Amino acid sequence: MANRLAQTTSPYLLQHADNPVDWWPWSPEAFDEARKRDVPVLLSVGYASCHWCHVMAHESFEDDDTAAYLNAHFVPVKVDREERPDVDAVYMEAVQAATGHGGWPMTVFLTPDAEPFYFGTYFPPEPRHGSPSFQQVLEGVATAWTDRREEVAEVAGRIVADLAGRSLVHGGDGVPGESEVAQALLGLTREYDEQHGGFGGAPKFPPAMAVEFLLRHYARTGAEGALQMAADTCAAMARGGIYDQLGGGFARYSVDREWIVPHFEKMLYDNALLCRVYAHLWRATGSDEARRIALETADFMVRELRTAEGGFASALDADSEDAEGRHVEGAYYVWTPEQLREVLGEDDAAFAAAYFGVTEEGTFEEGASVLRLPGDTGPVDAARVAGVRARLLAARDERPHPGRDDKVVAAWNGLAIAALAETGAYFDRPDLVERATEAADLLVRVHLGEVARLTRTSKDGRAGDNAGVLEDYGDVAEGFLALAAVTGEGAWLEFAGFLLDIVLEQFTGEGGQLYDTAHDAEQLIRRPQDPTDSATPSGWTAAAGALLSYAAYTGSEAHRTAAEGALGVVKALGPRVPRFVGWGLAVAEALLDGPREVAVAGPVGGELHRTALLGRAPGAVVAAGEGPGAGAEFPLLVDRPLVGGEPTAYVCRHFVCDAPTTDAGELAGKLGG
Repeated sequence: MANRLAQTTSPYLLQHADNPVDWWPWSPEAFDEARKRDVPVLLSVGYASCHWCHVMAHESFEDDDTAAYLNAHFVPVKVDREERPDVDAVYMEAVQAATGHGGWPMTVFLTPDAEPFYFGTYFPPEPRHGSPSFQQVLEGVATAWTDRREEVAEVAGRIVADLAGRSLVHGGDGVPGESEVAQALLGLTREYDEQHGGFGGAPKFPPAMAVEFLLRHYARTGAEGALQMAADTCAAMARGGIYDQLGGGFARYSVDREWIVPHFEKMLYDNALLCRVYAHLWRATGSDEARRIALETADFMVRELRTAEGGFASALDADSEDAEGRHVEGAYYVWTPEQLREVLGEDDAAFAAAYFGVTEEGTFEEGASVLRLPGDTGPVDAARVAGVRARLLAARDERPHPGRDDKVVAAWNGLAIAALAETGAYFDRPDLVERATEAADLLVRVHLGEVARLTRTSKDGRAGDNAGVLEDYGDVAEGFLALAAVTGEGAWLEFAGFLLDIVLEQFTGEGGQLYDTAHDAEQLIRRPQDPTDSATPSGWTAAAGALLSYAAYTGSEAHRTAAEGALGVVKALGPRVPRFVGWGLAVAEALLDGPREVAVAGPVGGELHRTALLGRAPGAVVAAGEGPGAGAEFPLLVDRPLVGGEPTAYVCRHFVCDAPTTDAGELAGKLGG
């Protein structure tokens, strides 16, 4: 019999709708039930493409005996962290504070007042490696709740007080300047892996936002070392197993330093951020490889993540069925020499094995290899490579596909809109700009809908129940601003302004601080507030970037002031932890450069407009249009006439404007092109 999760829209929650566990979604009613029954709440947090979440579900939540005990002694609550990042953030902070580490699945026991008192992540069905079994944990917590209630209440009270006392070190007065940016660059240089690219050791994550910072820093200062780190990191990832050499797109991270074996799930946010990074790398260097990766990644997103409604799904699972029907990680993507021979025949299989690094012993599990480009094959026949790749891709398509998490997350779609709009504009792919526009239309129609506040998720064209958080407002505004620059449609600037006004009204605190949830959002035990960029830009830095761009477009002092206030945290964190505030540093580069305001009085898509979009000046904003109505669409175009009847570009920054130009070469020079 299905439990209450059957009524939800989250694919992750729906995966648990037929569990014997009597799950509740996160709701006041669940806590009322715990109060009424005088039992604790078991909070289980995960997400649809999380491997160990599936393992724990199969071992424990699908087990009738475990479920019966759980239902008798607890109110079980299941949360999709991608739908409720606020709930996830608050309790993850408690888990990390108590245990020194975190991760998913996250398992937290709460009082009926939602105060946490016992924590963990994955618990096995049997005791192992010094870890108790899940059943032992449940019995221990139930006993403590019954026999040592005062102790539980004291622990819960202490944890909540500790969390409440963690005030953010904001960074005081002022914005990040040359000194902080230079220290951040030095910090990244120290952590840079010269041998393999990227930062730090294993596991190694694709550092999209740090690379954006490096590219912007190079564009502004000419620092060759910054460009080298960016280019070499992107080249290493593009040739590694973290990149899908057949179908395009990136996996979540590499389990090793060399980018060989990935954790195979593919997330929309990684691919959106990396697609944009490679497009920007091409803009900086003209690299053919960067162009190829940007386009293949864009095509992957459209082909495999686009939903029927025109939005983009969240993720593809790491796991799928192998030839024996077992559900295993990476089965869809890996190859043995024998499998190559079956598809390609002896000669082409030997060629493919050398080209893609497929060995007899394998680079992954059970003799299988992840395809990569080891690069020691010398010059190759491009036509032969293309033929082999096409045949392998067709054969792979016959394998059971990984599952897809179909929910549309507003923030990640904002990132995809920005990436597809710019990639489409740079490489003359109007279809990609159309896909970006359709996703933006979906966000306006379904996620903004009647309520004029962003909803975090939708599925099958139906808005979810959860309010958007700061990252939704910041990333969607970023996407809309990129779309406005590319299409010349001022409506997207207007929608971005609407979202950013809500940021000013609902998410802003004292001294430029930003909060992850709105002033009128559900009150949790602590109001989440995280300025660090991890897998995606934090809401804080995403909002700072969009506020800065919007101010450049409109001259709005309020938005500029809010952006500068928010960047105080980058002044504090940039020199200390540059890897974890990459997008914040990229926004700081835009601030240091102006950012420049480019108005093109002339046709959208014309030579001057394209030249403006290809300018490398950090965070430059571009408005294009012609005719008397153009100024109504973009304030930057007011009183910007054609010169001698020719399309004309105007470049301004810091309240100072250059002489207008009708010459594309001259414009490129003004924008670092």
